Amino acid sequence: MKNTLKCIFVLFVLQTASGDRCSLEISPSRVVVAFGQPVTVSCVASRPVRVLGWESAIGPSHTQRDVAVQWSVDSLIDWIEEPICYGVFFSAPRQCEEKLNLVLYKTPDSISISMVNHTGPMVEGKEYQLLCEVQNIAPVQYLTLRWYRGQTEVYNHTFSELSPATPVQVSSTLLINPGRVEDGAPYRCEAALELGPEGPQPPPRVKSEPLSIVVHYPPDPFIPEREVVEFVDGEDILLNCSSGGNPPPSYSWSSPNVQDNDENQPLLRAPSSGTYTCTASNVLGKSSKKFMVKPKSKGV
Repeated sequence: MKNTLKCIFVLFVLQTASGDRCSLEISPSRVVVAFGQPVTVSCVASRPVRVLGWESAIGPSHTQRDVAVQWSVDSLIDWIEEPICYGVFFSAPRQCEEKLNLVLYKTPDSISISMVNHTGPMVEGKEYQLLCEVQNIAPVQYLTLRWYRGQTEVYNHTFSELSPATPVQVSSTLLINPGRVEDGAPYRCEAALELGPEGPQPPPRVKSEPLSIVVHYPPDPFIPEREVVEFVDGEDILLNCSSGGNPPPSYSWSSPNVQDNDENQPLLRAPSSGTYTCTASNVLGKSSKKFMVKPKSKGV
């Protein structure tokens, strides 16, 4: 008797394991749909079926003895919809079901970029934060937010750790330490919904308007800081100490040969040989250059 019970139990286990394979196939198995767009999916039974149908909050359907049934919605707007195809069969396993892998997505209403706790020009060498805000996007776990300086990607932010299916607002911050080469550089952020091969190709992208930053920096250092200028009799002696800087630098010249020069010009016509010092300055600093002007040696 014990051996008989043991045999029946083994047969029951084997039957249950083999019956775990559902005889239903959903096509396509994964569907990506834009909010408000239509969708149609088929469910097919691979063996005779008593009842075949879709369990759904919207568009439920069923058929008797047909081996195929469709789930169809004219405008999908339900964020928590989870359609399930079910079958009731004549033979074991008598019931089984398959859940549709459905992704309903929405591109953001807007995307914007701004500075955090700062207005006006930035100063070279200091740290600043830029903020990118994305309004009403779903599903956020498929979002990649990319930061660009000009055409160069400088950072990207994913949200795969989040799981809400409904539209949400998200943001990303970028820490920058701008230098003089970034004066006038445009920053922007771009939201991309990367929904997989079943989704639209290329992935839908929405870009922010660019934010051009202004960077203030002291006058460029003069290289070299000393310059020898030789001249011949009758030749004009024009000295140039133009320097970059933001705000644009002002200029002053000093020399025993120049009295009260207040023209604020980077160019000076030297009246004679001697030493001339030019200083370029703005609110952030100054830089100086010395010119030694002397007659050209004869025979050279």
